[in-house]
Amino acid sequence: MIDIRNVTGAIFLTVTVLTMTGHPVARLTAAPSNASPQTRSNDIVPFRINVPNVVLADLNERLARTRFPSEIEGSGWDYGTNLAYLRELVAYWRTKFDWREQERRLNQLPQFKTTIDGVEMHFVHQRSSRPGATPLVFIHGWPGSFFEVTKIIGPLTEPTAHGGQPEDAFNVVAVSLPGYGFSGKPTQPGYSNRRIAGIIAQLMARLGYSRYGAQGGDWGGFIVRQLGLIDPTHLIGLHSNFCLANAPAGSNPNEGVPPEELKRIEATRARTANETAYSQLQGTKPQTLGYSLNDSPAGLAAWIVEKFRTWSDSDGNVERHFTKDELLTNIMIYWVTETGPSSVRLYYENRKDAGLQGRSEVPFACARFPMEPFANAPRKWVEASYNVQHYTEMPRGGHFAALEEPELLVNDVREFFRGRR
Repeated sequence: MIDIRNVTGAIFLTVTVLTMTGHPVARLTAAPSNASPQTRSNDIVPFRINVPNVVLADLNERLARTRFPSEIEGSGWDYGTNLAYLRELVAYWRTKFDWREQERRLNQLPQFKTTIDGVEMHFVHQRSSRPGATPLVFIHGWPGSFFEVTKIIGPLTEPTAHGGQPEDAFNVVAVSLPGYGFSGKPTQPGYSNRRIAGIIAQLMARLGYSRYGAQGGDWGGFIVRQLGLIDPTHLIGLHSNFCLANAPAGSNPNEGVPPEELKRIEATRARTANETAYSQLQGTKPQTLGYSLNDSPAGLAAWIVEKFRTWSDSDGNVERHFTKDELLTNIMIYWVTETGPSSVRLYYENRKDAGLQGRSEVPFACARFPMEPFANAPRKWVEASYNVQHYTEMPRGGHFAALEEPELLVNDVREFFRGRR
């Protein structure tokens, strides 16, 4: 095991820990507005979103001047983002979408920042009113953000108000990954999933949590795995809706895999045969793509919304599970922070650093949603890579579980962590 206080090569001072309604809490130190990152690096400071009006005015001008491309007649979404839908979305963005209202809603969540391993980390820290609630960190991926967990924070922190039992209460920490949203943008190479896992382990320690759980999808699934290998003594359990696993050693990795699982895997491969070009580009030439993502809001929206349609259980209708307001709020988090370029660089970093390998012995739960396009390893493979204690075949849902099927995800998280407190 690697000491979490040195896992990324950085040493930090432990903040004073208080007790507030029975929960461990880090002392919040308000830094002056002109404080440098160095002077506030070990503090945890409150944060509120307040996008300058000039940024919103510039956005509106860019949307008004969007130069839409031509398309093949009758092609729908076959060639990529459908022109008619993008025109509709951009028009809604310009004339009806209310960022200030979304900003107000996001600011109802207690948000903070702290600096770890040279990068400023933004996170939500919503404590339950119930003493002894279980600390649980949620880790998003691309093209998501901390916004993904806004539907499940309430049911997890205050379960009795949402059909749960008092003992199901969690203290929820929802991070923005480095280079994403309101976290800092790394200017040095090397911020891979393994390094980010070390940062998250340090964050949970800084918040005063000596024992905690973790949940993740997309890159969060990778990072959850790295957490299990980096910080096993502090983790009570790992829950993932992106269950990664390599084929176990042996001459025939499919031996013992039920025929129905093999059929499902082949069907998934066929469905996603044309779904990896984005990863190749982001993993090899992220800076080239970054200019477009940073300069054109319509281009950013087209790049992201197509993934929400294709990777979700949408049946071809992106608004089956996501409203325009939800899609645009997530896109806006990328736009107003200018993190389109920095977020996709994570693909490049992970090509350079595959992370720690080996079996994780931390108790593990896999929630497999049927329309998840990428993480569809056979259960046998997952069990060879993790200490699987809970495995759920979900009846519906896709890649963006917390936004698509919040009730299913909440119930599975509750069930797994009962008795692991």
